[in-house]
Amino acid sequence: MAEQLLYLTELLGLKVYGLKGRVLGRVSDAALVPVVHPVRIDRLFIGGAFTWLTVRQEQVRRISLDGIYLSEENLTPYYPDESTLRLAQDLLDQQIIDAQGRKVVRVNDVTFEVTSEAGHDVLMIREVDIGLRSVFRRLAQGVLPRRMIRRLQSRIAPNSIGWEYCSIIERDPQRRLRLDISTSLLERMRPADLADIVEELSPEDREALIVAMEPETAAEALSEVEPDIQARIIEALEAERAADILEEMDPDEAADVLGDLEETTSEEILEEMEGAPKADVEELLEYDEDTAGGLMNTEFIAVHDSACAADAIEAVRSQPDLADGVTTLFLIDIDGRLCGFMPVTRALLARPETPLSELSPEEPVTAHVGEKAAKVAELFDKYNLLALPVVDDEGRIAGAVTADDIITLLRRK
Repeated sequence: MAEQLLYLTELLGLKVYGLKGRVLGRVSDAALVPVVHPVRIDRLFIGGAFTWLTVRQEQVRRISLDGIYLSEENLTPYYPDESTLRLAQDLLDQQIIDAQGRKVVRVNDVTFEVTSEAGHDVLMIREVDIGLRSVFRRLAQGVLPRRMIRRLQSRIAPNSIGWEYCSIIERDPQRRLRLDISTSLLERMRPADLADIVEELSPEDREALIVAMEPETAAEALSEVEPDIQARIIEALEAERAADILEEMDPDEAADVLGDLEETTSEEILEEMEGAPKADVEELLEYDEDTAGGLMNTEFIAVHDSACAADAIEAVRSQPDLADGVTTLFLIDIDGRLCGFMPVTRALLARPETPLSELSPEEPVTAHVGEKAAKVAELFDKYNLLALPVVDDEGRIAGAVTADDIITLLRRK
């Protein structure tokens, strides 16, 4: 098994032999071309200083710890190519994201599997090494013989990540496209886990990652990030991109982010926002953040007090974006004033024709839009609420504060 593997730190410095056994040079780097093959090393580079030559993978006859043996010697000069990922230059000692372990790690080495393809040896990337074994291997290279290093390292437990779980951070959007670097692994993570990763990255890498992700995924992750980091990320983005992300966030969260920015930056982003999200956010920005109006979300489900259970169910279905988090139905009169509220499950369990008024709607516990946040938290504690309607001076419902808003408020305190 050991003979089928080769490490990047062993590959670097290996002699490359021509057809007559003449040494043509030593390996300086290895490159992957993801659009050609996702794991096969496409070319090796030999030489140094200002003169590098390229060895294509089909020119390699045999690979071993003793050296690289070629099947033909027509080598071409090396020219930089943004479609290639150079492992020593672009990956070694760099931070990458372990999508399986949901963390940011540093690359100490890369493990290849040596396989045969069309009668010649090829290198397939198998794992990224991050543990103590790979550190020892690097420190011992050039000091001890390679085979001795392998024997000694067997006493140290391996620590590696399968290549399929590695997500590379690339700051240049155009190069990310040429390298075919996808964020699909990250987009399948829970937002809270993705937020932890974002917080671990450098400011430049955070921006690059947020830019690369779909606006909806970026919005979900940013919603879980600490407020000061949220603000720094949004400030670093172009106004149009920032607007796209904020449009996908809940209006109250988007308003909180904009409220933490410089006024000119906030205005630039608002100008790029469109439609209902913009109107909702602008409305919320009028309230002090330490009030019920500043805490509330303007997205809620309200039905007429004369409606039946079927009407309530249809109201939930008509707003699928809210369906996952909705816990409470608000009942309003013809003028939009709040009359009562009830758990949405009562409507779901009732016969469709049952009037909501017969399902024991509760007398509303409300907060005025100007009520202090501390008082809002007291109401949640006193009445064990999941949602608290917020009303204006005329008693019309303006929004709702939910339990997660209170949790966020208490964390900030």
